[in-house]
Formats: sequence, structure tokens, C-alpha cells
Amino acid sequence: MHYNIKNILYNYGFDNNLKYDVVYIKLYEAIANAIINKSFKENTKLPPTRILAQDLGISRSTVVKAYDLLLIEKYIYTIPGSGNFVASSKNKKIHIHLKKPRVKGKYPAISKHGKSFKKNSSFLNKEDDKGIAFRPGLPPLDLFPVQKWQHLSNIYWKTIKSSELSYSNTIGLLSLRENISNYLRINRNINCTPEQIIITTGSLHSLYLLGSVILDKNNEVVIENPTYPHAYNLFKSLRANIFPASVDSEGISVDSILSKNPKVVYTTPSNQYPSGIKMSMKRRMSLLNWASKNNAFVIEDDYDHEFSNWENPLASIYSLDNQSRVIYLGTFNKLLHPSIRIGYMIVPHYLLDYIDAVYQQSSRFVPPSAQKILNSFIEKGYLNSHLRNLIQASIYRKKVFSSIFSKKFSEYFTIDTKPLGLHVIAKSNELVNDTKIASDLLKAGITAHPYSKYFLGNTSKSGLVMGYASVNNKLIEKNLDKMDDALIY
Repeated sequence: MHYNIKNILYNYGFDNNLKYDVVYIKLYEAIANAIINKSFKENTKLPPTRILAQDLGISRSTVVKAYDLLLIEKYIYTIPGSGNFVASSKNKKIHIHLKKPRVKGKYPAISKHGKSFKKNSSFLNKEDDKGIAFRPGLPPLDLFPVQKWQHLSNIYWKTIKSSELSYSNTIGLLSLRENISNYLRINRNINCTPEQIIITTGSLHSLYLLGSVILDKNNEVVIENPTYPHAYNLFKSLRANIFPASVDSEGISVDSILSKNPKVVYTTPSNQYPSGIKMSMKRRMSLLNWASKNNAFVIEDDYDHEFSNWENPLASIYSLDNQSRVIYLGTFNKLLHPSIRIGYMIVPHYLLDYIDAVYQQSSRFVPPSAQKILNSFIEKGYLNSHLRNLIQASIYRKKVFSSIFSKKFSEYFTIDTKPLGLHVIAKSNELVNDTKIASDLLKAGITAHPYSKYFLGNTSKSGLVMGYASVNNKLIEKNLDKMDDALIY
């Protein structure tokens, strides 16, 4: 029965043990209150009188009488030949005694682990951000080949065997891991075996698995400053001690962490987030040597390699490592679209069993349907052709955005186009409350992240981190006009 209607009606005071001349009133009141409190949604069909009478153990005439009252009061309406339906509860007043609310009891305490995650759950890009202009990190969503993906999806569901609908390999489909291994060797000059690749839902999922395996409470983690806020929040939630490392023109400053003894160094060397600085080859080697002497892991988050390293790429820290201490993170969420939720990491062999164990006992696996469709997308060459379209469009949109933005806001902001990924930084010409500016823009439907929020500790830097790639050229100008109207200088 829809809504488990019997339980709902009893929750609203219905009792079938009353006399006939009272029970229909109780049924009427229970249904009316359920409608007012939206336990029964508008336009939902109610059970036929015979069925409801049977389920409640009362006579059909009792249900008919209750329905008649509901029709008179316009709580329900009838469509001849179809049945009775819930009407709008708008303007209806609760004039019937409702069941008393439950008394709050005592419950077990929330764990320190849970409290830590709740405490550090502040995000820059919340799910309720309005629209996509100008949210950082989004690729040109309008260019995604939906029809090709749909075609591959149709083929998958037409040919799938029932046995393939069972549980899947935790670390990912072997065919996809083989194709990713080949893709990395060709496009990123990274050599790894498919067995080292673990399929995840993205960088944060990878970091959670790694943190669960590597980190104990109060272990030290070094991260760049400025940094990726989500990574910082995650490490804090895992109750690690975090040390910010300054970033100079060559990337993370090894000199700034010489006195530290961390278990993990988290870095974004291809396109430092959000500053856009590319770590020099000299600094990459220096970081590796330092990690070797200090017995530390290096997590290399290469979150948008194609956008930032299409021209003049540098060797990844992973490919320079000869001690199996670098863990490499990649994602398709930035290349295709965030809702695909497929990323990956390359891990040393000695960590595989531990990560597999944590994975099995938490999120189990990424849906194999998405993995197989992506695998076909790669095998048919769609990924390579799509990437070229993305990069070309992103370069052009960046020029359009920067040009229009500078004309409108040059008095207040200076565009830093150094980031080669999917965002630019509009640095304020004087120190301003960029958090308030971002909040005002959000009310107008424009998303921009306050630059100051990427820094750990006090900072004298302010501005806006803005994405441009997901908005076509016409909408770029239209939304910048909206931004101009929303800002009060």
C-alpha cells in the first residue's frame, strides 16, 4: 500500500476499535491531518474504499462516509473512473487534535570521529550553490558528448548478463584499470601496472581511503598554503596535525618544512591549487629527497593535468620516484563532468591490501555500469577527441572571460590568469571582505569563492576564485553583467 497508509493513519490517531458512529470521524480526522502535514502528498491517489476497509479491518461504508466528509471539506477530489486524490492543503488549518510529539530521550554519545567530521564540514562549494557561473573546477559541461555516452549506456544495458548485476570488484574493473594504465603511459608518461590502480569516486574519496590506512590521530600532515580546502578539512576530520608549507614561484617550499617530521605531504605540483604555480623540476626532486630522508609519503594530486600540462608538461613526481613512496591521484570528474564520480589513484603494492580492506568495509565499489561505459568511451577514442575540444574551448573562454571582466572591474580587481586549469583569480586591488562579496554574489545567482579562504592562518590577500570554462561566451557576458549589478562598491 502506498505510504504504508495504515501506519500513517494510526500515527494520526485512528483507532478501529471504536464504535461505528465514531470510527469514521477518526478516520476522516487522521486522513485530513496527514494531508495537512504533507504525509500524503498533493495529487496522490488514495486507496479504493474496499482496499482501505480491508486493510484497516473496518466496514467499507465507514470508509465511504469518511471520504464523503473529506470531499465536502475539499481535502480530496474525485476523478470519475479513476478514484480519489489528495487535494492541495494550502490554506487548510489544523483544527483537529494531533498526536502528542514524542518525548526526547537520552541517546549514546556521538563519537569523537563523527564530531570531528561535523566540526570540519565547512565547504567552499556547497551543493546549494546557485547555477554554474562562475563556479571553479567545472569543465565545459555543454560540450560533453551526451549522445555518445547515452549510446554506450544503451549498449551496456542491452547486452548485460544478469550475473553482472551482482557485487563488483572493490578496486575497480580490470578492463578500465588497464585502459587507464595505457592512457597514463601515453598522455602523462606514467608507467604503472593495472594492479596498482584503484578506482574511486574522486580525489576526496581517495584521500579518505589513504588517510584511513596511513594516518593515526595526531600524525603530522604537510599541505600547501594556500591549499585545496576540502583536503584540509578531510585531514582535520581525521584528526591529523596539519602544518602549512609556504608556496613560492617554484611550488611548495621544502625549506619551510625542514624542521617538521610529517607522515604525509599533500601537494598539487602540476597546477598548485589555487595559485596555478607549476612546481619546478628542481623542487620536485628536492621534495622527493626530503621525503626519503624523513620517511614520508607524498600524495601527488594531479587533478586537472590535461588543462594545465597540455603544453610543456613536466614529469610527475610519481614518475621520478624510485622508492615507491609517492601516491598519485587523478580524476575524470574534472575532464568529463563532476556527476560521473570516477577517479583513481596509483598506490605502492605494499598498501594495496590495506586500502582494499578499508574500501570493502565502507563504500564497497564504484558502480560497474559507470565504469564499463567509461571504459568503452576510452576504447572508442571518444575521450581523446573530447579532451581536445575541451582544451580549445577552455582557452578561448578564458580569454573572453578575462577580457570582459577586466573591462568591467579593473578598478577593483586584477585578473591573475596564471592558473592554467579551470579557474582564474580576481585579486582585489585593496584588502576587502571577499567572503561578504562572495555571499552577495551568491544571492544574485553568481558563484565565486573568496580567495582568502584558501589560506591557512591570517592572510593579507583577498579576491575571488572564479571558474569560466563551464559557461559559454554569451552567458559569460550576461553573468558578468549580473555580477556588476550585484556588487556595491
